[in-house]
Amino acid sequence: MSTNTLKATTDRGRAGDRIFSGISLTAGVLILAVLFSVAVFLLVQAAPTFTADPTEITGGNGFAAYILPIVIGTVIAAVIALVIATPIGIAVALFISHYAPRRLARAFGYVIDLLAAIPSVIYGAWGYIVLAPQLAKGYTWLAENLGWIPIFAGPASQTGKTMLTAGIVLAVMVIPIITSLSREIFLQTPNLHEEAALAMGATRWEMVRMAVLPFARPGIISATMLGLGRALGETMAVALVLSPGALVASLVKTGNQTIAAEIALNFPEAFGLRLNELIAAGLVLFVITLIVNMIARFIITRHKEFSGAN
Repeated sequence: MSTNTLKATTDRGRAGDRIFSGISLTAGVLILAVLFSVAVFLLVQAAPTFTADPTEITGGNGFAAYILPIVIGTVIAAVIALVIATPIGIAVALFISHYAPRRLARAFGYVIDLLAAIPSVIYGAWGYIVLAPQLAKGYTWLAENLGWIPIFAGPASQTGKTMLTAGIVLAVMVIPIITSLSREIFLQTPNLHEEAALAMGATRWEMVRMAVLPFARPGIISATMLGLGRALGETMAVALVLSPGALVASLVKTGNQTIAAEIALNFPEAFGLRLNELIAAGLVLFVITLIVNMIARFIITRHKEFSGAN
């Protein structure tokens, strides 16, 4: 290769690097600009709510009294979903990546990816038509036999449209997300680590516990936080399977509400200060989501020694 040809090739490579660097920088700045514009819009539109007379806010006791029960309901639904979905999702991911035969694992992977692509309204319709009526009988039993526990206190809902039902539907929606991401992380575990554990006499489960799970810990946390994000912001599924009402401790009673469902159900008919209230509720959800992501990033940073990059 001549000197001129080598120089031309080098110049083209540098030009490509500059173009790629510029595109990447533009994309990053654009994302930050969009995020900033959304935050500004929410702040501007929500401002009248914070300065209005408390008696003019829904409920007549100010915005804090209005939004706090909904925030608690949102957190309860998300926690129920994660408590159910996280162990199931991780277990399914481990089965697909380390226990199932290759053909069966491939088929399971396709099914999980398909479940993740189903629209939320389909899950909501399934929960409303199929799941809720079936759970209503179980709620009655829980209220009669375990009603001394506050979360199972009666009278139980006869329709099954309760916070526990909403949490279960959210869990079904979150499981494919956690499973898909965890599976990919498990498959990236270095073979050398797995073979070393097996060579030392470890069983397959001991190998998973000592080599796979420590390596995949940041990825599992990321998958869980992504699932939490969907559970916090889910709208249609919760709106279909939850009968809204005042905040109650019981998960088998009718009542409770989430921020996303509150906005979806009331936004079409809202105007004036009521519209500002709903936008302010969206701002609260926006802040909660940012806080959750910051906490997740902090946890992942603390465990970065287990990441594949290191």
